[in-house]
Amino acid sequence: MVIRTLVVDDDFRVSHIHCDYVSRVEGYEVVGRAATVAEALEAVRTLHPDLLLLDIFLPDGSGLDVLRQLSGDEGGARPDALMITADRDITSVRIAMKLGAVGYVVKPFRSTDLAERLTAYRELQHRMDVLGHVAETDQADVDALFSAARPPVVPRVPAKGHSAPTLALLHQTLRTAHDALSAAEAAELTGVSRPTAQRYLSYLVREGMVRLELRYGATGRPEHRYRIVH
Repeated sequence: MVIRTLVVDDDFRVSHIHCDYVSRVEGYEVVGRAATVAEALEAVRTLHPDLLLLDIFLPDGSGLDVLRQLSGDEGGARPDALMITADRDITSVRIAMKLGAVGYVVKPFRSTDLAERLTAYRELQHRMDVLGHVAETDQADVDALFSAARPPVVPRVPAKGHSAPTLALLHQTLRTAHDALSAAEAAELTGVSRPTAQRYLSYLVREGMVRLELRYGATGRPEHRYRIVH
């Protein structure tokens, strides 16, 4: 599944940076850019994106106006919107939530902040696709959907000797894994060494964000495997 993304920002330089950020995240494709409300609405009609990265401050109106008009448009499927803006007004946040925005990221932000939210959104879409083949769901499935909609929370300033980006990478790798992982498997998926993966996984266990599971094989020696705590 590829998530077709439209970037809406009136600053050409910022728009280019956001496109670059999106292109680095697995499962995403930038299908276009828009700089005004009018351009955004036209691009939605012609490009049919799945997701908008939507600024609020636009030359001919507000990104919230884009959401309002898309909400009233009965023709075609409305894309989801992740607000990317310098607007810190709580009223804007509330309106965006009421209009169905899937997230709100305040400028300036790090590329990893956006990547976490895009990864969480991709995971949400994947879970919804899987559950779309069943008639009913249970509470566990519902909880998993709401959990997938939230980016992982890891310490921005971890313990001495730990890198925040590496910590977030290991945490996200476990979060998207379909089963518990060993340190060796986590190392292979992230590109770090096995001792490094082991050290970071042990830290995540101590912080209560990851659960350690012991699996016994034929030799009787337990294998340490790690599973995310939702």
